[in-house]
Amino acid sequence: MPATKLSRLRLDLGQIMSTAKLTIGELEAGYPLYCKALRRLLEQGSSPQKIQRTVCWGHLETLNRCLPGRYKAPAYLMALIKRDIAEGK
Repeated sequence: MPATKLSRLRLDLGQIMSTAKLTIGELEAGYPLYCKALRRLLEQGSSPQKIQRTVCWGHLETLNRCLPGRYKAPAYLMALIKRDIAEGK
């Protein structure tokens, strides 16, 4: 992808993200849904790279960054969910 298209994409994404900001309380309220979405993506066989580009991954990262004592890193959650799926839970 040419540098001009990439910088335009970043600019567009930045504008979209600035209009869709959630509070920490709103993110916390959605935590079970983000975990459920992560589980669904894994059950569907999505690649880790594709999962890391999702909204739920971004929200899980934000929660972990802001409240690390309360919320685990998305990569850790993904490993736990993969293990649960492999065990048939």
